[in-house]
Amino acid sequence: MVSVGSLLDDQHWHQVTVEHHSTHLNLTVDKNTLWVQIPPRLTRWDHDQMSVGADQALGSQRSINRNFHGCLENLEYNGVNLIDLAKQRDQRVTLKGNVTFSCDEPVFVAMTFTSPQSFLWLPRMSERSSSSMTVGFQFRTWNEEGLLLTFDLPKQGGAVWLYLNKTRLHLQIHKSGRAPLELSAGSALDDGQWHSVELTSKRGHLSVSVDGGEGDTANASPPFPVSTDGQLFFGGCPSEGSSDQCVNPFKAFQGCMRLLTVDNQPVDLKKVQQRLMGNYSHLQIDMCGIIDRCSLSHCEHGGSCSQSWSSFHCNCSDTGYSGATCHSSIYEQSCEAYKHRGNTSGCYYIDVDGSGPIRPQLIYCNMTEDHTWTVIQHNNTDLTRVRPSPGKNQHSAHFEYTAEEEQLTAIISQSEHCEQEVIYLCRKSRLLNTPDGPLLSWWVGGPGGGQVQTYWGGAPAGSQQCACGLQENCVDPKHYCNCDAGHTHWANDSGLLTHKETLPVRSLVLGDVHRPGSESAFRVGPLRCHGDKNVWNAAFFDKETSYLHFPTFHGELSADVSFLFKTTSSSGVFLENLGIKDFIRIELSSSSEVVFSFDVGNGPLEVRVQADSPLNDNRWHRIRAERNVKEASLRLDELPAATQEAPADGHIHLQLNSQLFIGGTASRQKGFRGCIRSLQLNGVTLDLDQRARITPGVQAGCPGHCSSYGSLCKNQGRCVERALSFSCDCSSSAFTGAFCHTEVSASFKSGTSVSYTFRESVLNGSSVSSDFSPRGENISPRGENISPRGENISLSFRTSQSPALLLFVSSFHREYLAVLLNKHDMLEVRYRLDGSREAEILRSKVRNLNNAQLHAVSISRRADAVSLQIDQNTREDFNLTSDAELNSPRSLVLGRVPDSVELDPEMSRLSSLGFTGCLSAVLFNSVSPLKAALLHPDLVTGPLLPNTCGSTSANPYAAETTHHLSGQSGSVGAGQPLVNAMRSDSALIGGVIAVVIFVTVSALAVTARVVYRRKGTCQNQEVKPEDSLQGGVQSESQREYYI
Repeated sequence: MVSVGSLLDDQHWHQVTVEHHSTHLNLTVDKNTLWVQIPPRLTRWDHDQMSVGADQALGSQRSINRNFHGCLENLEYNGVNLIDLAKQRDQRVTLKGNVTFSCDEPVFVAMTFTSPQSFLWLPRMSERSSSSMTVGFQFRTWNEEGLLLTFDLPKQGGAVWLYLNKTRLHLQIHKSGRAPLELSAGSALDDGQWHSVELTSKRGHLSVSVDGGEGDTANASPPFPVSTDGQLFFGGCPSEGSSDQCVNPFKAFQGCMRLLTVDNQPVDLKKVQQRLMGNYSHLQIDMCGIIDRCSLSHCEHGGSCSQSWSSFHCNCSDTGYSGATCHSSIYEQSCEAYKHRGNTSGCYYIDVDGSGPIRPQLIYCNMTEDHTWTVIQHNNTDLTRVRPSPGKNQHSAHFEYTAEEEQLTAIISQSEHCEQEVIYLCRKSRLLNTPDGPLLSWWVGGPGGGQVQTYWGGAPAGSQQCACGLQENCVDPKHYCNCDAGHTHWANDSGLLTHKETLPVRSLVLGDVHRPGSESAFRVGPLRCHGDKNVWNAAFFDKETSYLHFPTFHGELSADVSFLFKTTSSSGVFLENLGIKDFIRIELSSSSEVVFSFDVGNGPLEVRVQADSPLNDNRWHRIRAERNVKEASLRLDELPAATQEAPADGHIHLQLNSQLFIGGTASRQKGFRGCIRSLQLNGVTLDLDQRARITPGVQAGCPGHCSSYGSLCKNQGRCVERALSFSCDCSSSAFTGAFCHTEVSASFKSGTSVSYTFRESVLNGSSVSSDFSPRGENISPRGENISPRGENISLSFRTSQSPALLLFVSSFHREYLAVLLNKHDMLEVRYRLDGSREAEILRSKVRNLNNAQLHAVSISRRADAVSLQIDQNTREDFNLTSDAELNSPRSLVLGRVPDSVELDPEMSRLSSLGFTGCLSAVLFNSVSPLKAALLHPDLVTGPLLPNTCGSTSANPYAAETTHHLSGQSGSVGAGQPLVNAMRSDSALIGGVIAVVIFVTVSALAVTARVVYRRKGTCQNQEVKPEDSLQGGVQSESQREYYI
């Protein structure tokens, strides 16, 4: 069922054309054509008769539609005029019912109530009994509410109101001496169709009916006689001061009426128009001016259209878009964009083309590494054993991705780098059969259906090699893949596919899997991409006369523009595009105001946003402007959007014809000086970088991101500039993660000891060697001194033990610093800064610290002044009496102190107890010993397990990590691959053991798989628009489990 056209019952001629083609149908009404795809079962039209005006002739089935009442002309079928055949009494044409060959259709005079001031007053025309009356009419409207009819009862006996409320017809009567009466009938009366109404009062019986016998009727019970000898008001009441008075407690009616009758006598609206009868105001007689504003809906992206008499409304619920016409996406266009809003790893809706046609998709964003990875899963990322299939010489696997095809293509295209890991574990199973044998295996990859690829991970595209062939380290130098040697022991060919034009992998065909003794397994990992070309696409304009130009912007009905800028200037034009009279322009009008101006033929309109602080602060600011047929809006950063409604029934098409100027104008005046990046028009990114490279006076790219995004680096993390984007250096922080937001915590047992030895280089003021971190993350930042005259210590702990030693720092001169819980559950800081004297004890007044709750401690010493703060308690200040220097610190210990460290008797007793509990965020000046210990277990004695400690500041989610087997080239030994590929063994004992192991491992594997498969996978779930500010659906709460 398809439909086209609206309000075709307007008593005007309409042209209808139906064109049937092999696979589609064109349905045209008054030049509006709807293209319809025909299902295969309906492509052949085998019919031997056609009915016009009714469908009773089509067999015995009853008609589900009313017969057509009206006129038809020029009725042609495949070029044959059927009306001419009917006139000629052609035997192929059968006429039934009252059919004439002239158009004598009566013309009904309608009237339009155009505004809230519209009304029609009529006198009661007959002298019938005051105990009975009848009023009837037809109306059509889009409004849910409005007064249809009102009149007073005789002798000030009350009033009657007939009105619409919530799309139903209501009759309300207030009559002296009786309780108010209210009746209701009908429903959905705001559908723009003609509806008939009849109010009847006869011999005490009162009823109101809607749409005659096919509609609804409400009757008053008990009897309620109603009549009037005065005036009838339709649609509304006259304004105050008029001699014709009535009271309207409801909204005025806006819509059309016709076929008015009073006491069964028709009202001649021509006489009303000539003011020979009654009176009216703001009324258009002899026409129905209703307009269907939803017929050609301006609501985009599946938004539903509703309307009133003067405007329309788009319901954008559950679409993922917002605005007056559901034009603008509420989601970011990439994981990179989410990261720079401060979001961490998790599942997010990604809308790769913004306001374009591609719908948002739920995708996992991995932001725990230096890069921000977009991870797209498919239906089989597990390591899969190849099982021979009877009758088949090959094994094939097909991969269906969680993202739609258009989105896959867009993500790959706009990413700087994409990769997909492929692994083949083999025993007597060749892969590519290099170098000269017939091709045994291949994979299909690339956009659309993809193309056959004959290379493997780690090798260049088209090379017909594996990684070991490129590196010349295959197990057999005569072959280019390890598996191609065909050895009887297990071998491995794995690597990353990084040629974007061949991604993603869509299917895999393995050919050498049926030979006796052949065993193999494969894995195709998820598609992973990083680097958003759009986010950092930028240009720098260093002169007011500089500009970039692009082709004309086409945004006739809907236009959205978004970009980021930073400047030190107080004014300048960001963007301008001109037409003959129309134009669009966005400019910085002053240091704190942005103006969006345009003209679509109704005169210039402006939308202004005033910032609370100067915008020329050389920091990135975001502008989002939108113009559609209903309104224009402008948003600056996170300030509320300013809007400007479009004139009602004005021009709506924006017609431009000049080039689009960026950073300036055609007159080369009022140009912008500064940086513009990530400029998008209707979801399409303009390549500022490429155009700037060939334009004098404009530089490609724009550095200086830390001034805007440095605040995202938390917990003493340091923002580091990169050519495109930035990163957070967490070397001087006790935290880790993309924004130094993940707290490093661990649980201790009584025998656990973490020893961190200070290096001589640190004591001399240089940095700790980077070998403490696999990513080159220093534990102490470059140039950070550990001064003997002071230190800053911070840590959090949770324990039920007391006494307990938390932290101990020793020196080469028998000096030390200790942080501990005493037997009274209070915190003590002990300083022994003079090896010849006893330690000084600084005791906090805060009690009950062994209550298994997390407590944060901060200690700071400057010479002899020490301050101590626990949780949110008042800071406590102390003064030392001994030497104020901790000379030549040697090591820092968490938990049990090793026997090699010389201790006084009391400290030795405390150390022997160790520490049982949880420590987190331990920082000594710029040294994070706990982070170093977790990165390098050789610093640890005893059990040390990562633990969140129940901290609210710590990131409670496990980091997403991806483990590659790419580096494990060559033979992996004679053991099994990472699947249950049991070796055949005839030994009974070996078989029994194997069965036991198999059952145990299988049980664990099932448990692990259920949990593990969720990692990096986003389940479809409903996202409420109010949650869309952060865009996050499911943050990084997916923990990793390893069994």
